[in-house]
Amino acid sequence: MTSTLLYHHLLLSVILLLHAPLCPAAAGGSWSVLLPSIGISAMHMQLLPNDRVVMYDRTDFGISNISLPNGKCRPNSTDCSAHSVEYDVGSNTIRPLMVLTNVWCSSGTLMPDGSLVQTGGWADGYRRVRIYKSCATCDWQEISNGLNQQRWYATNHLLPDGRQIIIGGRQAFNYEFYPKMSATENSPSFPFLVQTNDPNVENNLYPFVFLYPDGNLTKLSRPTRQCPAGNQGTTRALALRYYSL
Repeated sequence: MTSTLLYHHLLLSVILLLHAPLCPAAAGGSWSVLLPSIGISAMHMQLLPNDRVVMYDRTDFGISNISLPNGKCRPNSTDCSAHSVEYDVGSNTIRPLMVLTNVWCSSGTLMPDGSLVQTGGWADGYRRVRIYKSCATCDWQEISNGLNQQRWYATNHLLPDGRQIIIGGRQAFNYEFYPKMSATENSPSFPFLVQTNDPNVENNLYPFVFLYPDGNLTKLSRPTRQCPAGNQGTTRALALRYYSL
């Protein structure tokens, strides 16, 4: 390329840049309040394929600010408030749902058919499998003892075969699948979870898991972090708890 041609090429580039539309300033955005309240605290939420958002909260922290429809109450309870809602983005409306067991620090992911499979939780939710398929009148469906192991702070990941792998959780150094291939399917141990766990420190919860295009699954561990413990020059591990986003 000659110097004259290069000059004209650069000049044309500068002219195009000068006449290009400016990007809107970041300060030009704004927040809008769509609803004054949804009635619950959204500890967990999931955007669904039909542009609705299902949200759910723990059930052991008192009543919420939205009632279940038609005078319904949770079984064996005087709590007639909803601890889950579905938000319709298009109509800007909320519909209360009934989740039966405690979803506190549970886990889940979407299935290929668009349903949300959500597992584990606290106390009566330890081994629960909850399924939510959105429709105008749909509600949570729960499977008692749907998990082999108690799962609290576990991680779920969709696999190429359409099943979920459910890994770890508090004092659960193993993994399992949902749905099960057979009633006798067990929960294989996962030594890596033991090797990366500091005793008496909550540092191996909600494991970070990534599925590669070739079908291999990788689980990441956090490095051990230490801080001085007094003047003796010894060290102790910092207590860390991860929350996946």
